[in-house]
Amino acid sequence: MKLLAVIPARGGSKGIPRKNLVPVAGKPLLVWTIEHALACHAVAHAFVSTDDQEIADVARRAGAEVPVLRPAELAQDATATEPVLLHAVQTYRQRGFDPDAVMLLQPTSPVRSAGALDRAVEQFARERTDSLLSVCESHAFFWRKSAPPTASYDYLNRPRRQDIRAEDRWYRENGSIYITRTDVLMRTGNRLGGRIALFEMSEAESYEVDSPTDLLIVDAILSAQCKRTQS
Repeated sequence: MKLLAVIPARGGSKGIPRKNLVPVAGKPLLVWTIEHALACHAVAHAFVSTDDQEIADVARRAGAEVPVLRPAELAQDATATEPVLLHAVQTYRQRGFDPDAVMLLQPTSPVRSAGALDRAVEQFARERTDSLLSVCESHAFFWRKSAPPTASYDYLNRPRRQDIRAEDRWYRENGSIYITRTDVLMRTGNRLGGRIALFEMSEAESYEVDSPTDLLIVDAILSAQCKRTQS
């Protein structure tokens, strides 16, 4: 399977300015995901899609490919991710590489265990699915502010986590890994379609960097991982 990894990293960021370049556990946030993509045996090309020259330079030094900068119309605050993926496919097709599938890796999810991408690709191929997304099990109880408030569970018989049956468990989309067959992506314009598979990841791997607090958490997790690796 010919796999194109796409790492979207535009220059603008409202919550955390220059977020993709913020140091996390000793390296720019973006670089963690680049290294994960390069370590995945199935990835033929690791493309960082960016509109920002400084990000492009950092990405290239880390080993990623940036053959073109992303057009300005695809780097707006309201730009969806799917047009960016379609642009990536078109960019590589023009260069003679037609991927069988596209792997979307968001740099705001920098914590992935060793081999996670290879396992996701193996599951995608083994189950012959059209798309795959990474998830983590959710133990949260949710309430809706209706009148009266309603719960997602029977609060009169509050279940213990260990008593919840496997078929009744819920999984949260963690934003870390998506794999989509290229024909499905091009036909539907969506990263998810056809037969969908869930790739389960741990809670520690499921933090997304959207706030300064998130940065502190992932920095602590990745710093601890580095210490264990060095010891």
